[in-house]
Amino acid sequence: MARRELGPAALRVARAVASVLPTGPVIVGVSGGADSLALALGAAWAAPRVGASVRAVVVDHGLQVGSRTVAEGVVGALRGRGIVAEVRTAHVSDDSNLEAAAREARLAALSRDGEPVLLGHTLDDQAETVLLGLLRGSGTRSLAGMAVCRGPFLRPLLGIRRDQTRQACRDWEITWWEDPMNSDARFARVRARLALATLTDQLGRDVALALARTAKLARIDADLLDELAGDVAVGEEVAAGELAAVPKALRWRALQRWLRERGAAPELVHVRAVDALVTSWRGQGPVQVPGGEVTRRSGRLAFRRMPD
Repeated sequence: MARRELGPAALRVARAVASVLPTGPVIVGVSGGADSLALALGAAWAAPRVGASVRAVVVDHGLQVGSRTVAEGVVGALRGRGIVAEVRTAHVSDDSNLEAAAREARLAALSRDGEPVLLGHTLDDQAETVLLGLLRGSGTRSLAGMAVCRGPFLRPLLGIRRDQTRQACRDWEITWWEDPMNSDARFARVRARLALATLTDQLGRDVALALARTAKLARIDADLLDELAGDVAVGEEVAAGELAAVPKALRWRALQRWLRERGAAPELVHVRAVDALVTSWRGQGPVQVPGGEVTRRSGRLAFRRMPD
């Protein structure tokens, strides 16, 4: 029997996956939504063409009644397509920021084997990320959105629209699951999604496409600035006079790196406050940053870690 040809949307997804799929064993993160199902089926198509071995992992956070049943149903559907699949449980310990905690737990569960992990983020997800970064006002890096490759995580669908993954699932004749949390306006990403739809309607332009294009351009700039900032020498203590002569875009990045290397978790407001010790010294006292404090004495900045 002749092998069935892929539909246009399924073929586009499959080729996007093939373009970044590494050889050897690979994990595909699957939620059961259209994006991740299309990703898994695209990976199954691409795997023999690039010499990869694909396993799908469905993460059950246990945040909804019946979530285990949903996860097992997704595994069954994938196995029915010849894809090796399993359920992994992830415990979300911090409910003060449920979105972030669930994301970290999910990524930890997917990456625990040390293998490359495919994630199903689309162009629309990228646009939402950029919009949320814009609202934080954290500079070029926050506008750069998600990278196609970062650490073990690969996002081959960042150039694919959400409606295209749904059409790809139709091409493959597989039914996806609509997660009710994806329409719960308590979550910032859902509100960003709704806002993008409203902006697109009111402005008469595809705002998601423009934001995704902005992310590509911002990432190029941010990567270059980070590389240049890596050449700015900062030791255990920072010589304020020498650092003051460095351009601000590089100086801030160097200070952020210096703080992080000492176990701090600074945001832009903390970096700017520390920068004032370099460029606006008036004898001010220590600057508090998450995880410690920075003081200036005899023209040098020193970091002191605070007890937990």
